[in-house]
Amino acid sequence: LALAEFHKKIKEAFEVFDHESNNTVDVREIGTIIRSLGCCPSEGELHDLLAEVEEEEPTGYIRYEKFLPVMTKVLQERRYRPIPEDVLLRAFEVLDSAKHGFLTKEELVKYMTEEGEPFSQEEMEEMLSAAIDPESNSINYKEYITMMVIDEN
Repeated sequence: LALAEFHKKIKEAFEVFDHESNNTVDVREIGTIIRSLGCCPSEGELHDLLAEVEEEEPTGYIRYEKFLPVMTKVLQERRYRPIPEDVLLRAFEVLDSAKHGFLTKEELVKYMTEEGEPFSQEEMEEMLSAAIDPESNSINYKEYITMMVIDEN
């Protein structure tokens, strides 16, 4: 992609959340903006990114001029790419030791809140509402992954 293309995509994503039309967005919206650009940083990576774009004196807002160069570099370097579908599938299969093709809600909550970088309560509820089939109270992870994976084209 040409630099102008990156800038256009970033500006469009930023403007959605620039409610005052003054080239600033609430710092809490940055994660959503970055994800809308097809990047999937972890909470830790997001935290580091925010440190780069925040003002010396934290104001709770991020300025477009600060965000643009940092985000351009992220897109050019293809950082925080979504995890490929086959890798996600293998990860779920490891958790599904009985090879049922699904995990129960209880199993999912346990893995997501106790292992690795734990999900917050809010993230967990968001995932469960998207992933869990209310009838079986479990997640058919093959279907979930297909739904989750971002179409690259």
